[in-house]
Amino acid sequence: MTEPKPRRSGRIRMTSAERREQLITIARALFAQKGYEGTSVEEIAARAEVSKPVVYEHFGGKEGLYAVVVDREVRRLLDTVTVSLTAGRAHELVEQAALALLDYIENSSDGFRILVRDSPVGSSSGSFISILSDVATRVEHILAEEFKRRGLDPKNAPMYAQMLVGMVALTGQWWLDARRPKKPDVAAHLVNLAWNGLSGLEAQPTLSTRPHK
Repeated sequence: MTEPKPRRSGRIRMTSAERREQLITIARALFAQKGYEGTSVEEIAARAEVSKPVVYEHFGGKEGLYAVVVDREVRRLLDTVTVSLTAGRAHELVEQAALALLDYIENSSDGFRILVRDSPVGSSSGSFISILSDVATRVEHILAEEFKRRGLDPKNAPMYAQMLVGMVALTGQWWLDARRPKKPDVAAHLVNLAWNGLSGLEAQPTLSTRPHK
């Protein structure tokens, strides 16, 4: 009488690295769909068909997993912008920066949805404002060179870089759902506003009416 063969589990055994990547992928989708507060460790574990302790073993908890997801998205976004800024005239570089942000929004929609949400309490990274500030730092040299060429004070370039990136990012939030007009048209209109505004900058701008004190 032969012994019955043990049943094979329907679940594929993963290495530790594979399991970690699986949990990150699942968590990324859930954080994008439900937000940080709306996502639980129980749901992440259930989707991965593992127990809760497995999630804690890899990341220490939900906050640790969220931090990994956000860090990856930040690096992806910054790398996208950096790679896009090839040599060219200032106008072309502004176009490249706008298109790079829209490319990221289009190709990493879940990641962008995560970044535009508020970070959980206690998280030192992931604030959308701080991320935009990092992106602005990557493009401020473009404006500084253009300011010098036009006889404007290059010390103001960082402030204008924040304005430019913020304008593109907020437009991107709207376009993420609207998806109209097409991406190149959105980028063209963004650059139209930014560049033609830049081309007419005053050296010493003042308000036409003084605010009441």
